[in-house]
Amino acid sequence: MARFHRLRVAAVDRLTDDSVALTFAVPPELREEYRYLPGQHLALRRTADGQEIRRTYSICSPAPGGEGPSTLRVGVRLVEGGAFSTYALKEINLGDELEVMTPAGRFTLQPAPGQYAAIVGGSGITPVLSIVSTLLAREPRVRFCLIRSDRTAASTMFLEEVADLKDRYPDRFQLVTVLSREEQQAGLPSGRLDQERLTGLLPALLPVEQVDGWFLCGPYGLVEGAERTLRSLGVPRARIHEEIFHVDASPAPARPATAPAHSTVTALLDGRGGTWPVQDGESLLDTVLRNRPDAPYACKGGVCGTCRAFLVSGEVRMDRNFALEAEETEAGYVLACQSHPLTEKVELDFDR
Repeated sequence: MARFHRLRVAAVDRLTDDSVALTFAVPPELREEYRYLPGQHLALRRTADGQEIRRTYSICSPAPGGEGPSTLRVGVRLVEGGAFSTYALKEINLGDELEVMTPAGRFTLQPAPGQYAAIVGGSGITPVLSIVSTLLAREPRVRFCLIRSDRTAASTMFLEEVADLKDRYPDRFQLVTVLSREEQQAGLPSGRLDQERLTGLLPALLPVEQVDGWFLCGPYGLVEGAERTLRSLGVPRARIHEEIFHVDASPAPARPATAPAHSTVTALLDGRGGTWPVQDGESLLDTVLRNRPDAPYACKGGVCGTCRAFLVSGEVRMDRNFALEAEETEAGYVLACQSHPLTEKVELDFDR
């Protein structure tokens, strides 16, 4: 089970005018708990004005070796009106302690020989930086093509880290940069990486059908367009992996007429179970949290996947799903934060 621990801030590095990298020191007794796969994320928690705020941020550093990580580094970009990102950029200082959840997430890649590629936008570089740096360092029979889109050069996160990878692995790491609001002296012309542009660009860069894994990360529009492009070019769905960093808010669907008047949810969490009534309109996660505050969650927006649970019995409606792959939903997994009961009894297992 994911758990929170207080970790000391060991470094605060300004990346751009609107982003920072936070480094946390991990004490020896917690290094096994904080062992992570490249591409995973951390949930950070704080309380402000009596309200708990959680946000997820991807780990950008290479995955650790046998002893586990002595530090954890995440990238944070300022979101307009963002309660946590504003705090991170303006208030967090060296030596502060923050509540940090143990790593989670399935947007990962275990090092293995092959050819891989990523299409990222903005802060979507963060988990991919961990993936590509780990992969190139551990597996000499790997080639990786990174296609990244940013507004301007000045807004590009981890510019130096990516350039260092290009210098260290010139024959195995291909970097393509597109700026949407600024012309470059060399390289591709400015503009958005939309589906039409990607359809012409990708086959010119690499043999699309021979890529063993595609990793798409960034805003919803970019990820959705990139997936449609790859599918139109014949890439099997199983080779496409996605993580969305931002989705515009949308109203929840109306409650269907078939929803029961009264429902209960039974949940197994960290080896202990319980059954509780679902209040009208609330998600199954909110029901569980009223009785088990230790239930895992971060964004509550259907994006991070922290609240993933196995649907043991009953039926649910998910309002939104931007975190689970098709094979996960087909296997019976749901996002508890987006799930509402369609039967009088629903049973979830958070431990699977």
